[in-house]
Amino acid sequence: MMLRPNYAFASAALLSLVCLSVLPIASAQPPVAPDARDVQQRVVKIYGAGGIKGLEAYQSGFLVSPEGHIATAWSYVLDVEPIVVLDDGRRFESKIVGIEPSLELAVLKVDASDLPYFKVDKELNAQWGDPILAVSNLFGIAAGNEPASVMQGIIAGVTNLDARRGTFQTPYRGKVLILDLIANNPGAAGGAVVDADGRLIGMLGKELRDSGTGVWLNYALPIDSLRTALGDIIAGRATTVPKENNPVLRRDQSHNLATLGLVLVPNVLESTPAYIDAVQSDSPAAEAKLRADDLILLLDGQRVGDQQTLIDLLRRIDRRDAVSITIQRGNDVLPVRLQP
Repeated sequence: MMLRPNYAFASAALLSLVCLSVLPIASAQPPVAPDARDVQQRVVKIYGAGGIKGLEAYQSGFLVSPEGHIATAWSYVLDVEPIVVLDDGRRFESKIVGIEPSLELAVLKVDASDLPYFKVDKELNAQWGDPILAVSNLFGIAAGNEPASVMQGIIAGVTNLDARRGTFQTPYRGKVLILDLIANNPGAAGGAVVDADGRLIGMLGKELRDSGTGVWLNYALPIDSLRTALGDIIAGRATTVPKENNPVLRRDQSHNLATLGLVLVPNVLESTPAYIDAVQSDSPAAEAKLRADDLILLLDGQRVGDQQTLIDLLRRIDRRDAVSITIQRGNDVLPVRLQP
């Protein structure tokens, strides 16, 4: 007589086997304690330049003071004065009060008070295996009072980005947190990364892809690397806001592009970046070894958003004085001093 298999028993055995195999995996996942909603209230949506040729016109940021200071990634989105939308849907025009190009950090300010914010005054030692939440407006999903998106993962590693010099196109040369989650999404740059206690440990970096393999890097800049720059900007010790109290000098007294020996690319856009097109021989620019394609970022500590800003700032500097600029050359951010 042919025996009929006991499917019920086999199914029960298989179910038990699956349960036994799943339980250790589930229990191995470290719990994330913070209330995600509490973290979301400190994250903002930022809208600015972009929207053409695949350039998203949005990114993320997070509040770092109750008076409306916002940390975010320094990018083309900030080429115009951006609009900031808070978690509760309130919209504000913002001002860029400081940037640190070497950290790819920008600080915005909105006219508001008594806002929820992250404290950045304590050292936090984020380590491999620590559970995290990454909170951002990835893909621009949230537009008004919708909460920012939350992703859960762990820190997969802590390494130094300068070990990848020439592989990833970024001026940042420092420690990064490698994240075991897909954080490298449009709009996520500038988002907050928090630990299991809800403490801010990092800022999501801009999209980076290995130029050789095409692999995207999911990473965050440790807040410990940003703390000093954030504190200086918020306290007003470092600012890129133009010094309006410096008078505009007569044209025959002030610096201009010609006195420095600079020729910029044609100014054909509303906000054409201050790229150098040529350097005149036997000039301060030539002496300082400036080159074509160098991008002028700062002039005497003031942000140079476009060519007209550069020209206006030069009108406030006596042509007998030296000029300090910060340039981006390829992936490097370099300080340069021009002596008349």
